Amino acid sequence: MNDTKVDTKVVLCGLWITTLFVFAYVDIFGFFRADVINGVLAGEMAGTGFAIDQTFLVLTTLYIAVASLMIVVSLLAPARINRIANLVVSLIYILTVAATLIGESWLYYIAGTLIEVAFLLTIARVAWTWPREAGGNAR
Repeated sequence: MNDTKVDTKVVLCGLWITTLFVFAYVDIFGFFRADVINGVLAGEMAGTGFAIDQTFLVLTTLYIAVASLMIVVSLLAPARINRIANLVVSLIYILTVAATLIGESWLYYIAGTLIEVAFLLTIARVAWTWPREAGGNAR
């Protein structure tokens, strides 16, 4: 039985989709926490002091929109642009995701964040090691 090579663009696309699922579920699971629910009801993010207002919600939406757009970039952008975009965005996200661990004590959140970082590191690695052969897409 022969295994087929998966196109690098498809690999990156799949990694971004998976990362977004983990982002969503870690946040959704937060609503089972009393401190998160009480913070939301009080209009602030628990433990951070960030007010949940128009600015916060717009910035959060843009943060997720960038990761969502990486799915399309991974599939449609030329290899050179794709490689650079995936490297830059994944490394920025690693820093921002890791920063959310400051002061966190809930194990599900720590585990979810470490999983997110692992996926983002994988995205960076796949982009960094993008094949150089003709077409640049075989993996």
